[in-house]
Order: sequence, then C-alpha cells, then structure tokens
Amino acid sequence: MAAPDELFCWEGDWGLPSVSTDCLVVLVSVPLSVPAVVTPEGADSLAFISLMEEKLMPALIYTFWIEPKNYVDVTRRWHAEHMPFPLNFFLPGRMQRQQLEKLRLLRGDERLEAGEELEKELYRDAAECMNLLSQRLGSHKFFFGDSPSSLDAYVFGHLAPILKCKLPNGKLQQHLKSLDNLTNFCTNILQLYFPKDGRGEAHNSPRKTSPHSEGGDFDHVPNKRRKQFLSALVALGAMLSYALLTGMVSIQHAHHEALEEPPDLRDIGSHHDHEDEGDG
Repeated sequence: MAAPDELFCWEGDWGLPSVSTDCLVVLVSVPLSVPAVVTPEGADSLAFISLMEEKLMPALIYTFWIEPKNYVDVTRRWHAEHMPFPLNFFLPGRMQRQQLEKLRLLRGDERLEAGEELEKELYRDAAECMNLLSQRLGSHKFFFGDSPSSLDAYVFGHLAPILKCKLPNGKLQQHLKSLDNLTNFCTNILQLYFPKDGRGEAHNSPRKTSPHSEGGDFDHVPNKRRKQFLSALVALGAMLSYALLTGMVSIQHAHHEALEEPPDLRDIGSHHDHEDEGDG
C-alpha cells in the first residue's frame, strides 16, 4: 500500500488555517472533497483559474512581498517570528527575492521593479478579476451551485489572505470587501470547514491583557532591540566557533625568540660618538 501523502505548510494566523495561498488551496480541497475537474463545469473552472494566475496572483505577490510597508510591517515580521534562529535573519529576504522573480516571470518582464505605476496596473487587473469572479458567483453559495468544486478551493486560497490580513496598504482588501458575495463566500467556507479555534485572533482583535497594548510591538522596541543585539552577538560567536573548529580559521603563535630585538638607543648613541672622534 502506498504511503499516505503529507503536506508541509506554513502554520495558520489571521483566523486562517494557513497563511500560504498554496497551502490554503490544498487544505480547503481536502474537507470539501473536491472531485477531479471532469464535469461540464471543468472548462469554466480552468478558465477562471487561468484568469486568476494572470490577473490576481501578480497583485497578491506585490501586496504581500513587494509593497514596502506591507512587507516590512507584516510579511517579513511574521515570517521572522515563525522561523528558528538564525534563519529568521536572512530567509525572509531570500523569499522576497524569489517572489520578485516569480512576479517578473508572470508579467514577462525581467527588469520589472516596484513602483507606483506598476502598483496601479496590478491592482487594476486584480480588481477586474475580482469583479468577474463576483459576477460568476452571483447569489450562489458556491461557484457551481450548492456543491463545491476545485474552483471554490482555488478562489478561497487566493482571496482569504487578502480579506483576513490587516495590511498597512489595504487597497486590494478594500475592493474585495466591497464585493459582498465574495466576502461572504470566504467567511462561509471558514465557518463551515474551519471552525474558529482562536488561532491568529490576536492579530484581528484588540488585546485585553494590558492597558498599553494598543501600541502593539512598538511599545517594546527597546527590549526588542536589546534581544536583537544579543542574538547578533550569539550568532557571531557561533560562526567564529564553527570556523575555528572546522579549521577555516587558525591562530598561529609567533615565537619571541624569532623576533629580533630593536637596537638599544644607547648603543646607537655611543656608535655615533666613536665616529665623531675618528673624524676629529
């Protein structure tokens, strides 16, 4: 018997079972018991999936990984907090570069860079895609009536992070929230198949443990700076120890006998006196 498949995915937050779009698509497909795309609606599903890959995915990448404030305040911080030390120092940056390369590939531009014009174009395409999805869903519970399909899993996986995450730059989220049927669609799937277990609610609800909690992480900046400094020292010490143990760096002790002692100034002075007497 074949071994069961295993899914390694990012953990959940923001009230979602996972923060990863790809993981959400798979996680939603399992409880929904999504059948293979062999129904008459299969062609429509593939068409909308292709549309989302072309129009929605680039905007999703830009929103979370390229837009400066969203990346620094949300994406990089979240991944750094959920990675072991010292990977959290450099892996988020590497992941951002990979996402930028993916965005360039999707847009067909190897020199594509972040900017206001690119943001407007990506968000315009994403809004158009959301509008078409909203029209197709209509007043139905799922995209093909009352039964879920692969398209439902795919749409949820791409829209749920936009809907649930609180982003400093939430232009895409604002447009999604204006489409009530898509918002209700995401909420219904969460309530039906992923009952709220309190996971990630700290990011979406006010904190009640302290009267000063409204300041968030910025209230503890000195402590965080001190921890970061100590972590950097520990990392530096670990790297130096590794270099010494593996022989990458060696320390050689010089023998004092091999060092030539500097001449005595008094000997130099007496030597000059003898030369002067000889000249006289």
